[in-house]
Amino acid sequence: MFSLDNKIALVTGGGRGLGRAIALAFADAGADVAIASRSRDQLDEVANAIRAKGRRAFAVEADVSESESVTAMVDATRKEFGRIDILVNSAGVGWAEKLTEMSDGTWDWIIKTNLTGTFYACRDVARVMIEQGGGSIINIASVAGAKGPPGLGAYAASKAGVIAMTKVLALENVRRHVRANVIAPGYFRTDMNSAALDDPEIGPKITGRIPMRRAGKPEEIGGLAVYLASEDASFVTGEVYFISGGEMAQ
Repeated sequence: MFSLDNKIALVTGGGRGLGRAIALAFADAGADVAIASRSRDQLDEVANAIRAKGRRAFAVEADVSESESVTAMVDATRKEFGRIDILVNSAGVGWAEKLTEMSDGTWDWIIKTNLTGTFYACRDVARVMIEQGGGSIINIASVAGAKGPPGLGAYAASKAGVIAMTKVLALENVRRHVRANVIAPGYFRTDMNSAALDDPEIGPKITGRIPMRRAGKPEEIGGLAVYLASEDASFVTGEVYFISGGEMAQ
């Protein structure tokens, strides 16, 4: 397994879903992990699970859609651990609605959380990484950012923006030893997707579009995240990795 020994990771959206799975995978690989979310209860459960693996954990409440909250999150993590070697931006929201029916408020909420929030964290943590000589940033996007599925216009736009921004971030900092990559999942069984997957009409349509005929499991994303965060991926930056059960091969 790829090693993250002596590394410090910060995972936004670390209280549930893919962020939780990645945080636990990092702990298994030897990293100490800071997890951020708006829900304290979820954070405490994940922090205890990380400590049970023999690693240090730090839980910090944060709203990634607010610049001041992100800055406070980064400062608190540095104060706790002294450095940040790895950042995973997994915090996000989803919403299904046609663009012609969408309100300004809904559009702004999705873009500010998924895209602007990722920008805030990338900017603040990249500055830390530049100071300390390098690091690895992993942004969680979606296959929706490449395919543009009907009904997911704001979500797709936010994730397409994450993909483009990550490529720019990678190129701007390649000589500063800060790597940036994207993991773009398809449908995974998370809190965000469970209602649709369990719907007797919608669920079969979703899995029917996936060649593997099932949704992904959160733990199936951890190995790739560990690799991208590790020194074994030292020549990997600006890349987009789709994990979609074959959906993106069609």
